[in-house]
Parts: sequence; structure tokens; C-alpha cells
Amino acid sequence: MTELEFDLPPKAPPEVVAEREALADEVCRELTRAGLPVHRGDLDSGAEKRPGARVHVAPFTEGGVYVNWTTDSELRDTALDLFARGIDYADPPPVLRHYNSVLQHMRTALSEILASAGFEVGEPDRHGHGSMIEVRGVRP
Repeated sequence: MTELEFDLPPKAPPEVVAEREALADEVCRELTRAGLPVHRGDLDSGAEKRPGARVHVAPFTEGGVYVNWTTDSELRDTALDLFARGIDYADPPPVLRHYNSVLQHMRTALSEILASAGFEVGEPDRHGHGSMIEVRGVRP
């Protein structure tokens, strides 16, 4: 039996990844200064489950620094369990509406906090990065 091979995108040069790492550290520092819990998703395998802002560095050529929000497991698991069982998209259950609202508001808040701190933020490709925001650099 042969091992499966996956075509991963090409990795960015080490100096580009190092710049992204430094930017991610600055993002973490500013979000912490704002009083938010922050986790490095690319350095901590448990970060996906912990509530707060998750900062992630993608090491690929088309990568960057991304931030998203994770709710507490009680809200997240309840909402995702309902979603997995099937919902009426025209009239989703209140807890699912609440979960989606929290994610949208926190995404906006994270973007505005980072922009206020001097970062250039934007919306990455939704197909590849879901509800994350992209931090493209520090404003001159």
C-alpha cells in the first residue's frame, strides 16, 4: 500500500515567514493590551478549543497572518451540534443565531481594535480562511 501524497502549496521563503512571525507577535501583544485572551493557533495545538482571539501564521507563499475568534465550548459545541443535526436556514435556532452574531461582532471588534493600533487589516479569501481576518502589516 502506498502513502497518500497531498499537493501542498509552496512554502514562503524563511525571511518572509520570519516577518510574519514578528507581525503575529505584535498582533498578539496589541490584542493582549486591549484585554483580550490571545492564543497562537500555529504554535499551540490546543488553541482551537480555547476561547479568545486565535492568531495564526500560514507559512505558504499565499499565506499571511490571520486572526479569528473562538467562543467558549459551551456555546460553540451547542451551536455546532444543532448545525450538524440539520437546521432550517430560514429560521435557525436562537442559540445558533446568537453564536453567529457573537462571531460576527467579535470579528468586527478584532478588525477595529487592530486597525486602531495601526495595523492594516482586511478580509482574506472566505473559501480558504472562513471567518478570519487578515493582518497585512503595520501602517506606515
